[in-house]
Amino acid sequence: MYEHRSQPVIPLRIFYQRVLKNLVVACSILAVCLIIGIVGYHYLAPASWIDAFHNASMILSGMGPVIEIKTTGGKIFSSLYALFSGVVFVTNIGVILAPVIHRLIHRMHVHT
Repeated sequence: MYEHRSQPVIPLRIFYQRVLKNLVVACSILAVCLIIGIVGYHYLAPASWIDAFHNASMILSGMGPVIEIKTTGGKIFSSLYALFSGVVFVTNIGVILAPVIHRLIHRMHVHT
């Protein structure tokens, strides 16, 4: 029969390094997605750079649009970007919480 041997929980220093690494990954994902939104709103909406930044930030954070979009291309982009942003938001929550949840589950399964 298969016998599982638990490894000890990693030291806090290494755990904090993993949390920091995941935060950097999450922020990088957000930065890339924000750039996609800014460029899309600027060229397809069309919006000024600051309005594109403002709108992309608000959509990406789940707050909703702030500018009126009049072009068909801009409306299609805005719809797809909103759906994309919802997935990015959920994904980033998972990336940020993964090391914490892993540590909690690991601590529950360590045999003492």
